[in-house]
Amino acid sequence: MPLWIWVGFFALVAGLLALDLGVLNRKAHVIGVREALGWTAFWVSLALLFNVLVYLLYEHRPNGAAAGGPASGWEAAVLFFNGYLLEESLSMDNMFVIALIFTYFRVPREHQHRTLFWGIVGALVLRGLMIGAGTALAHRFAWMMYVFGLILVASAVKMLLIGEQQVDPGRNLLVRLARRLCPVAPGFEGQRFFTRVDGRRAITPLFVVLLMVESADVVFAVDSIPAILGVTTDPFLVMTSNAFAILGLRSLFFALSAILDKFRYLKVSLVLVLIFIGIKMILGCETRVILKIPTSLSLAVVVAILAIGVAASMIRAPGPGASGPAGENRDAPRP
Repeated sequence: MPLWIWVGFFALVAGLLALDLGVLNRKAHVIGVREALGWTAFWVSLALLFNVLVYLLYEHRPNGAAAGGPASGWEAAVLFFNGYLLEESLSMDNMFVIALIFTYFRVPREHQHRTLFWGIVGALVLRGLMIGAGTALAHRFAWMMYVFGLILVASAVKMLLIGEQQVDPGRNLLVRLARRLCPVAPGFEGQRFFTRVDGRRAITPLFVVLLMVESADVVFAVDSIPAILGVTTDPFLVMTSNAFAILGLRSLFFALSAILDKFRYLKVSLVLVLIFIGIKMILGCETRVILKIPTSLSLAVVVAILAIGVAASMIRAPGPGASGPAGENRDAPRP
């Protein structure tokens, strides 16, 4: 893609983020389910509109096939939607961890939005760097697709065997390092990340939470980046689909936080999706192509697996006495 298109995309993302925090959500408030659903609809609609732009860009790009990207606008649009859906699905597992982090630290609901906002800004930067490195390796060394495929299969098996993981912020490397380098304030101070304690500059518990959210995203990126590279290695499609999925993560979290525990079979679906994408990468590696799975068929398989997982979760939802990851834990310690 030409440089001006990349610049336009990053300017669009920066403008949306500035509008979100600087204007629409300038004052701290509790994000209700209705508001969260409205924002979720907005971000999904925006992603679909951008997909139309993707179609037009690739359909009318004269050197699309020569540049190694999709040969047609339709193929590019399907790849973008496949990557967007895959990233949104994998983010569901990330939301469970974020809910546990908020519960552990007892983060006031009115301050959760700001924490997720800056967490997403950091995630966009980190994902951009990791996507750049991943696509460069995939284009430079064709055999790297074997490595990425094996990483996905191994991650899926690990996810299936380990099951539910508990978050222990006290053992997080970033949290321990931050506490060693800087004192931590005894309690929250509004939306502030930094304050002063006894005349010394200190971090607030909200900043510790932000570090936890960022480190969790890095861990999940180890799965999601190879997964999206299994769909396409086109840098523009990988970056844009990831960015739009991450931008909608906050509103999706607030919309689903009350019912996260009902998606009991979603993890099994994600495991199957990771295994499918991993095997697809291994079989279709250019070093020795065994089987090339068409893009449309790949998208249909991913949608079917996720739909079955969600449907099974709705049919066999936990009883009213079950407690989810977003439930309140009043005995949890603060940093």
